[in-house]
Amino acid sequence: MVKKNPNSLRGSVSTSSLQEQAARQRIAALEEQVATLTAKKQSSSPRSGGNLPVPSQSDYAAPTLGPISDSANRAPPVESFSPPHPLAYPPIRREPTEKGKKSYDRADGRTCLTDPPTLGATRSNGNGSNANNVSREMEQLSLFEQYNESAKRFRQTMKERTSMMQLQPPSSLITKGLLGVDNALKIPEAYTQPFCDFLTDNPTVFHAVSHFETKLKNAGFKKLSERSSWNEQVKTGGKYFVTRNGSSLIAFTVGGGYKSGNGVAMIAGHVDALTARLKPVSNKKTSAGYVQLGVAPYAGALNNTWWDRDLGIGGRVLVKDSKTGKIDTKLVKLGWPIARIPTLAPHFGIGMFGQNNAETQAVPIIGLDNSDIHSADDEFKNLTLGGEGTFAATQPPKLVRAIAGELSIQDYSSIVNWELELYDTQPAQVGGLDKEFIFAGRIDDKLCSWSAIEALLASSTASTSAEDGIVKLVGVFDDEEIGSQLRQGAKGNFLPSTIERITESLSSNGTSANILSQTYANSFLVSADVTHAVNPNFLASYLEGHSPRLNVGLVVSADSNGHMTTDSVSTALLSRVAEKTNNKLQLFMIRNDSRSGGTVGPMLSSAMGVRAIDAGIPQLSMHSIRATTGSLDPGLGVKIFKGFLDTFESVDGEFE
Repeated sequence: MVKKNPNSLRGSVSTSSLQEQAARQRIAALEEQVATLTAKKQSSSPRSGGNLPVPSQSDYAAPTLGPISDSANRAPPVESFSPPHPLAYPPIRREPTEKGKKSYDRADGRTCLTDPPTLGATRSNGNGSNANNVSREMEQLSLFEQYNESAKRFRQTMKERTSMMQLQPPSSLITKGLLGVDNALKIPEAYTQPFCDFLTDNPTVFHAVSHFETKLKNAGFKKLSERSSWNEQVKTGGKYFVTRNGSSLIAFTVGGGYKSGNGVAMIAGHVDALTARLKPVSNKKTSAGYVQLGVAPYAGALNNTWWDRDLGIGGRVLVKDSKTGKIDTKLVKLGWPIARIPTLAPHFGIGMFGQNNAETQAVPIIGLDNSDIHSADDEFKNLTLGGEGTFAATQPPKLVRAIAGELSIQDYSSIVNWELELYDTQPAQVGGLDKEFIFAGRIDDKLCSWSAIEALLASSTASTSAEDGIVKLVGVFDDEEIGSQLRQGAKGNFLPSTIERITESLSSNGTSANILSQTYANSFLVSADVTHAVNPNFLASYLEGHSPRLNVGLVVSADSNGHMTTDSVSTALLSRVAEKTNNKLQLFMIRNDSRSGGTVGPMLSSAMGVRAIDAGIPQLSMHSIRATTGSLDPGLGVKIFKGFLDTFESVDGEFE
């Protein structure tokens, strides 16, 4: 049996007629795709007066090659001839071996000191009949050479078509799927894997905000700077975003019919999550041969669920350029588990859980160093890097080397500072017998933040309309888990000042207390934070009729003590939005004998005086290092958030 190799066709093409027929049919199918794309290009050429076509999945997917024939089942497997997709692998070539000549590999493994024949592109006669008419030149080549030539023309045709539509070619069709960015609303199932990928690829708040920036830029949003004037930048019909501290972001679109005093449809959430952050001096003395890391819990981290987990390290690093003297910010995440907080075995007779000390017993181990065994000094001290007085000297040398290597930093002393944190390295994944769940870390609350940004992107795909008279805005904030007290938190002035600057830029007479107050009065805020899904093992902890389920819909949260912004008016308004957009709402309220958490809703609505509601996506195991939500819930969140942004203006007219 010939061993299959995806990068080599040596010995894979049988001389049997059936195998040759199979190969030629595959080549013919590829030729047909070339002809189809060529015909589309000619019919849509601006010189011919045609409209540029919208790319579809079939245009960019690998050629669909159906079964050869029933008789093929009696022959050696046709799948042994599996040329790589033409966009995934370029034609096989080598560097020149003789002057004026190039070599290439044949299917039989021989190397030829000549270029393969260059064939003219097969032209379609308009009805696609060229699919079964392989040119005489093609017939003179080996099957591998024929496929290689067809692949080259297919790739060239795709390149020309991509250039016409001003799209960037994909970095990988296998991993990226389609060319271009499609932000239009999809079915809920289509958002499951992208959300999982987002959680895995963006473990820290800095990575998450950077991801949102990239998505927004690719969708045509313009980045604004808080340090610059917006008066000449923000205009009706525009799309914009602004960041603060690299950990909070506000994005918005301005309707084509916006007028001063019109409202803002807002969705606000938080993008930070429970974590353990490195202390300013994280270098610790080696203990019993273990290199340990000094960390401090952020919010409720380092709880019992953090023990015996594979922990990675990531965040942002400030690096000084030795030539210019400027400070640059770089994001980093080490791609393997770095740290672990080991439990004490029960054999020692000490109850672990509920008695651990976060300062002395929840200290991560990050390596081994037994050099103290051979040290003459009683007081063994870790070596340091970067020189005395540098930031690097205050950090574990092994970690400094790892971070510097990841960022290609040669001079350790150029590391000015960093903000690094621990995170669970286990990827987000779909689970359940019918793939009903998402198991992941950091769901609270990258879930609502991600869905809200995706909803704004989906809403922004529509053409600017003069009937769209409002601002649609999504804000994701840092520091919610610790009270939102910092400048990048919701209690800061980030959102109110952004709205004030928007109204000033769009007003002919500048901003005023009158216009700003009118804007707030016409606005509405959805405070989007995850809420508790019902846990089947603890049903007694939930109120009857207030037990949200996964994969059903958004949950409206109420609290009689003002921890939530929900009231009868805001509930009625969001219910009307759900009705118009075919969405379902659920209800949640905590029991009287349980304590309620808080959200960014009360602080934002009270600061601006806007109507507001607390409504979020349900999840299990809140504040655990790894939680659960429904596989449809990210998409259901996108759907209703987009519905709110698109219909608020009309629904609000019903409540005047």
